[in-house]
Amino acid sequence: MHDIKTIRDNPTAFDAALSRRGLAPVSSEILKIDTARRAAIQKAEGAQSEANKAAKEVGAAKGRGDEAEFERLRALVAEKKGEIAAMNEAAKAHDQALTDLLMGLPNLPYDDVPNGEDEDDNVEIHRAGSPRNFSFNPLEHYEIPAVKDGMDFETAAKLSGSRFVLLSGSVARLHRALAQFMLDVHTEEHGLTETSTPVLVREEMMYGTGQLPKFGEDSYQTTNGWWLIPTAEVTLTNIVNGLTIDEDYLPRRYVAHTQCFRSEAGSAGRDTAGMLRQHQFEKVEMVSITRPEDSEAEHQRMTKCAETILEKLGLAYRTVVLCTGDLGAGMRKTHDIEVWLPGQNTYREISSVSVAGDYQARRMNARYKPKSGGKPEFVHTLNGSGLAVGRALIAVLENYQEEDGSVTLPEALHPYLRGKTGITAEGALV
Repeated sequence: MHDIKTIRDNPTAFDAALSRRGLAPVSSEILKIDTARRAAIQKAEGAQSEANKAAKEVGAAKGRGDEAEFERLRALVAEKKGEIAAMNEAAKAHDQALTDLLMGLPNLPYDDVPNGEDEDDNVEIHRAGSPRNFSFNPLEHYEIPAVKDGMDFETAAKLSGSRFVLLSGSVARLHRALAQFMLDVHTEEHGLTETSTPVLVREEMMYGTGQLPKFGEDSYQTTNGWWLIPTAEVTLTNIVNGLTIDEDYLPRRYVAHTQCFRSEAGSAGRDTAGMLRQHQFEKVEMVSITRPEDSEAEHQRMTKCAETILEKLGLAYRTVVLCTGDLGAGMRKTHDIEVWLPGQNTYREISSVSVAGDYQARRMNARYKPKSGGKPEFVHTLNGSGLAVGRALIAVLENYQEEDGSVTLPEALHPYLRGKTGITAEGALV
């Protein structure tokens, strides 16, 4: 959510920042509601002051036997009480309208985020590794013989419908090994705190991280009001929801491996083959809570954490900064890390690492107390995939496939597979 004081102080800059996202000016509407809200509060306070003064004089009038003045003052107190109630109700209505409007607006992109309309305007900032030169035409993950028996879309469709997969045998074990490998690297080398979180959350937690109110159709809600998390960003970030913490508590760096659920409402017809885009998937998610002055450096650090996973797996990748037209609504800046998939002959996103500034913190009312004293300040929040486990599985299978249909496995995973180094064309770990 946005700071109303900042909008009051510089509405032109606020509108200009939103215009980079293709939105029309909205500050005049915001300030109109804000002015009405403040006027109602001021009138209520004035009426309360008059009522308090009259209430003090009622007893004096009664004591000196001035019945006419006593009745006048008592009627005035009653009148002011009604006026106060009406003004408070008006202020409450204006406040709700203002909150609803601000909650529905996206975050403001940082000045160094490139302008653009869509993913074609994203800017590459880093590239590592070289795509493997194959002596044969590489297959997509679901076509590789070593994988076919362990990646069952038909049974999953019988169980749950489209965009689900049933993993078994060597493929399921490799999928699990990837998640464990990522967790170990992030906790032992990157200093993140491993956390196990619920996957069902209250509605206010979805508001806190910005999935609601505008993007409810992208997630699943249960009949009793809980929401299935689209990523552990929701649970990890909301750890500080409603808290005012000591500055010494920062930074907090969390990592969690969870199931994630997305309806993919806006992706009809996209990536329908294979397991690239699923309704249910797993991610190893990173979240950092920092002081405002540390968030830029933390964004770079988190990006490197995600890139390190790919480097250890020997996978070629590139990192891009998202343009304004491709930037997520709740974020001020995002780095997408795209891994090379030879079966598609292109780079595909495997991680988004983003900084939200104080946008989520204001929605959650999450603050910290500066050691130097003074008023509590809003924290900054960041999140990123470290990595999407299913997409990492795809990348390993496609990049390490062999002409005979088998798959050689990267050395970093051997300890997680009890020394096994590959999957045969028949699907056995060897």
